Amino acid sequence: MTALLAPLVVLLNGLAAGVLLGTQLGGWPLLAALPPDRYVHAHAFFATRYDPAMPICLLGTLLGDVVLAAAGAQPAARLLCLAAAVLAATTITISLTKNVPVNRWIRTIDPENLPENFSELDPRGSWGPWNRRRSVLSILAFVANCGALVALL
Repeated sequence: MTALLAPLVVLLNGLAAGVLLGTQLGGWPLLAALPPDRYVHAHAFFATRYDPAMPICLLGTLLGDVVLAAAGAQPAARLLCLAAAVLAATTITISLTKNVPVNRWIRTIDPENLPENFSELDPRGSWGPWNRRRSVLSILAFVANCGALVALL
């Protein structure tokens, strides 16, 4: 089972980490630079593109790492999978509590008719740093999972 599950977890985690790295390299700098109406339009567009792939990748990473940590024979691999599971769980928690609510809210706003107080409501000041945190955590989980895979060889 480990021989099949470990590479799958690395793949799922790598896909999630890659997408989140991509948001840091291109998506977020674009969103941060746009005027409010274009930001709302672009954010709403981006927010719909990653479902259900990202939740599947992150949940698959978490569940796979939990199974590998519980059932693995190699102590180093078990520890690395446990660390990756904690990192993936934290990434999911940030996503659900900080990023997803903003994504849902932005999709309800008409970019051609912004609320008068949008400058006070503009979520970029908090969304960006939380997205950076979850990106770093997902990448760290990927590093841990790669280490676990090496330990299993």
